[in-house]
Amino acid sequence: MDRRSFLKNSALGGTAAAAAGLAAPAYAQGKRTLTLVTTWGRGLAGVHDSAQYCADAITAMSDGQLTVDLKAAGELVGAFEVFDAVTAGQADLFHGVDYYFLSQHPALSFFSQVPFGMTFQEFNNWFDHDGGRELADELYSIFGLKSFPAGNTGPQSGGWYAKEMNAVEDFQGLRFRMPGQGGQVMGKLGASVQNLPGAEVYQALASGAIDGTEWIGPWADEKAGFQEITKFYYTGGFHEPGPNLNLNVNLEVYESLTPAQQSIIENAARASNLWTMSLFMANNSAALTRLQSSGVKLLSFSDAIWDAFGAASKEVVEGSLSDEIYKTCYDSYMASLASSASWASRSEGEFAAQRNRVMGL
Repeated sequence: MDRRSFLKNSALGGTAAAAAGLAAPAYAQGKRTLTLVTTWGRGLAGVHDSAQYCADAITAMSDGQLTVDLKAAGELVGAFEVFDAVTAGQADLFHGVDYYFLSQHPALSFFSQVPFGMTFQEFNNWFDHDGGRELADELYSIFGLKSFPAGNTGPQSGGWYAKEMNAVEDFQGLRFRMPGQGGQVMGKLGASVQNLPGAEVYQALASGAIDGTEWIGPWADEKAGFQEITKFYYTGGFHEPGPNLNLNVNLEVYESLTPAQQSIIENAARASNLWTMSLFMANNSAALTRLQSSGVKLLSFSDAIWDAFGAASKEVVEGSLSDEIYKTCYDSYMASLASSASWASRSEGEFAAQRNRVMGL
């Protein structure tokens, strides 16, 4: 499908109408083993768990008709090779975060994370009820994929630094690991941005190859051991307020499954989405307490730095609007974000502020 076809069909029902005239697909029969590759090293806290949960759920829910064989990063293909492996049919599915693959298309950012973008709940609102799913189907079909949200880490921390960041100028020349559009923002502030798979980050930080890194949040960061290297930890980050992890299925494989099997994959991914978010949220506070007890200094960026993040983020997120597919996704995403944020600030936001005040939390 080319870009013109995408725009013609998006939100207009053209694809659905065309599909109605096609012959019924032939479904593969008997038990099948599906190979799942991931962007995660085996054992990476939370994210590998998310992929394994999703794989196990598909196997269990299908009563063994579908067995998912998980290959962690490096066991079949490298972390950054999973997209090509699944589009080419070398593997059947991959679990990962799609901002690793913005070279394929910048609009993939909307289905992973954009700076100052959606939270977990806001993304689900958009994807399930406000046009996101239809746009995902169109975009991913260009690459022969079917995509499902299958995990979320919740708000990610601002990261670990070799020194305190007191001014915007401190980012000049900083060697920092941050992928996706967040990394592009750091680049605009003068940082030398590195895009490393998760399994390689600790060694790069320990060796001095990088001056700092973001990863996920207190629990996963503690498990990774970054507190052994540096003690400067910024708890609030601009770049990933609710990064979405996807289960991406080779489209031909997906269409060869029965409707029941397709539903199992979708609902296993949905279960993994909620389970993963809860896993991180249940563990982060206790991990943060342990980090602080071990001598980690918990820090916040100044308003001036936050303002610089905001200005650079606006440039980055709007920087691909000349691409019509990107603009279609951007317009839908931003409209949904504005709608969700308007109500949330007046309901949950007000309640949380008053609850914390009244209860002394």
